[in-house]
Amino acid sequence: MSALRPLPRWADVVLLPLLNLALAFIVSGLVVLGIGHNPFMAVWAIVTGAFGTGYGIGYTLYYATNFVFAGLAVAVAAHGGLFNIGGNGQAYVAGLGVILVALALQDTHWLLIAPLAILAAAAFGGFWAFIPGWLQAKRGSHVVITTIMFNFIASALMIYMLNRVLKPAGVSGPESAMIAETGRMPKLGQFFAPFNYTPVNFAIFLAIAALIGVYVLVWHTRFGYALRVMGQNPTAARYAGISNSRMIMLAMALSGALAGMVAVNEVLGVQSRLVLDFMGDVGFVGIAVALMGRNHPIGIAFSALLFGALYQGGNELQYVISGLDRTVVVIIQALVILFTGAMEGLFRPGLQRTLMLFSPEQSAEALERATVKSES
Repeated sequence: MSALRPLPRWADVVLLPLLNLALAFIVSGLVVLGIGHNPFMAVWAIVTGAFGTGYGIGYTLYYATNFVFAGLAVAVAAHGGLFNIGGNGQAYVAGLGVILVALALQDTHWLLIAPLAILAAAAFGGFWAFIPGWLQAKRGSHVVITTIMFNFIASALMIYMLNRVLKPAGVSGPESAMIAETGRMPKLGQFFAPFNYTPVNFAIFLAIAALIGVYVLVWHTRFGYALRVMGQNPTAARYAGISNSRMIMLAMALSGALAGMVAVNEVLGVQSRLVLDFMGDVGFVGIAVALMGRNHPIGIAFSALLFGALYQGGNELQYVISGLDRTVVVIIQALVILFTGAMEGLFRPGLQRTLMLFSPEQSAEALERATVKSES
């Protein structure tokens, strides 16, 4: 029997993730059925909660914006053969850069504050990721270990900053001063009535620009080519004259800068101040987003939208179906991560065999075998 051929690009990027996603939802449906509820009603409640109203769409896009940044941060590192799981810490420290710029320019219009805040977020987040990159490139420390430890360091640092440095007088909670109204990133609800009372803001356009920018950088620049070569074969990259240590540090810095954009969305666009744990678990969800999106900006965009819908739909689920709450959505998310990440190759051999049956080469071989058999 002939060896299995690699999947075509379209099947690997589109068809295989869809099959894994379908399996995740089927198993999720069985879980919902097992606890005594109609799985079709649960899915319908999630879909309508996420996309049924302008309010739901606004929240879905707000969550998706964060997931795009986090997913791109993981993807850029992954193309270089690196696994950055420190997105939470990088976004957290980037919030410090955003709030320092916003408070320093308190009486300035947001059109001036926003570009400087973006640069500050990129610098702070990039620096926080550069250190683990430097440790791996120069000292041999693995970024998986250092990035996750830097999450804890970032948490301790921000607790200190919010309680001892940034907290204004008369405020009891650990938070910074509020950003002036003129300095905040405008919300889309100010221009599109259906998005009223939702947190989606102009940072969504920054997310779109990041998707385009990462695509161009990774697939249409010398840096991107060197990054992908290093990720696929570090030894070949070194013999080709690529400095792996330099690429590791640059890739991690860029990854951290992208994670830092979460702070622009949250601090400048939503919270209007720096608060504890504003980023939630977005850094870890970004890993699932990147895995499901095959580390490609187009895939990440759709994957981020799916996870945004699950978050928003899950929040609405408990109000629609009594006895079901967001825990069900956490189960769905876990199954999506399981089947699109850890078990992403489950359908691969079967899909390869199926596509080979319809390939011209296979058809020619079958015709040749039939001819030989008839002649004999």
